[in-house]
Formats: sequence, C-alpha cells, structure tokens
Amino acid sequence: MKATAIIPARYGSSRFPGKPLALINGLPMIQHVCQRVSQAEMVDQVIVATDDDRIVAAVESFGVQVMLTRADHPTGTDRLAEVALKIDAELIVNVQGDEPLINPKMVDQAIAPLLKDTRIQMGTLAAKIDQIEDFYSPNVVKVVKDLNGLALYFSRAPIPWPRDLSSEQLAAALPQLGLLRHIGLYVYRRELLLDYPSWPKTPLESLENLEQLRALERGVRLHVAETEFNCHGVDTPADLERVATLMSIE
Repeated sequence: MKATAIIPARYGSSRFPGKPLALINGLPMIQHVCQRVSQAEMVDQVIVATDDDRIVAAVESFGVQVMLTRADHPTGTDRLAEVALKIDAELIVNVQGDEPLINPKMVDQAIAPLLKDTRIQMGTLAAKIDQIEDFYSPNVVKVVKDLNGLALYFSRAPIPWPRDLSSEQLAAALPQLGLLRHIGLYVYRRELLLDYPSWPKTPLESLENLEQLRALERGVRLHVAETEFNCHGVDTPADLERVATLMSIE
C-alpha cells in the first residue's frame, strides 16, 4: 500500500511570515522537515504543497517534489486534498511544515495501524502528558481513546478528569495516569481526504475550534497511536532559536 507524505507550507503567517524558508543551521526549515520525513520506512513519496513561488523555488533547489496550490484554502486539509486529487496513493500523511525535529518513526507509528486494519479511516498520534501545566492548558489538545485505540474525543479542556484526586495528588500521579496530548500528524485514506473539505463544520468542531472533531462527529474511525517521541514545533522566531539549539546537540 502506497503512502505519500504531503507537507503543507504557507508563506503568509501572521506570527512568523516566511516561516518555511527560515534558516536553521544554514538550511531552510522546510528542507529539514522533508529530509526527516523521507527517512520514514513506510513513506514512498514526499511532496510539499504551497501557495507561494518562493517556497516552490526553494524546495525544487533541494530536489523534493513540490506542487503549487490555490491560495484561498481555509485549512491545510483543503490544501492537502487538492494535491491528493492529482496523485496515486492509497494513504496520505499530513505532516506539519513547522516540525523540523520530527522523528521519522513518528510517521511510521501513525501509518502502521491503517496498514493492519482496513476499517481504520484516519490515524493520528498522541504522547503522554508529563507536565501538569500541559494538562490544564487550553493550548494543549487532549485526547481520550477507547480500548481499540480509536479516538473518543479531543478537547482543549483537561480530559479525562480524575475526580477523586486533589491537584497535588494529580501532579504526583501524572506519569502513571497515561493522560494523552494530541500531536497534529494525520494519516488519511485517500477517498476520505477527498470528501473531507466538502463536509460542513460540525457543532463541536466550531465550539472547540478543533478540525479533527468534524471527522469524529461524522463517525469516522480515527486511530490514535501513542508515541514516545517529542515534538518541537516552530511558531515564532524564538521557537526557531530553541530548535536550532536542540538540533545542534542531537
């Protein structure tokens, strides 16, 4: 089964314009992402999807396939679907273009369940929460899943709520509780991805401002694979400096 990784890369960012081309140790960030994703064993092809000619030129210069997409896509998923329509791949992996330290094994961990079980329509990742601040933070998306690994719900709220633990007890027991934070890497079966942009926003998606709830509210079987690896996304120039430091000591 062929899996293609598509990396959406938008030039216009309100917090960090030109972010995909920002240099880390002499290479544009999008190049670091492409190099790491291409090392995933289950990925056959890597494509960058962008709406900007400057990113096209940069990606072509280091030999990765790139597709110029429409500029009016409301989400990265819509941009992904435009590219998926033009390629032959059964599985499409959506890797964020601002994760220059992504571990290739994370990509494989997300893909593997869809290779084993054809009933799974989407896949994503989660990691154990090890900081109590993350559990309470609305900026850290939490996920709960059933005994088969399928997502039950995603929320910005602290879920599941340990009713019988005080705040101090919760902080102490956190490593043993297995609470999960969501990592925004997705795997789609191609047919599902092509349909996705046509689905109207759902009530819970609008309330939580979490696009993946659109799939859950429609009954999509979304598998959540746990990973032991960390993510270090770049949203600001300060994040870029932190990632450059981490990269230099790997």
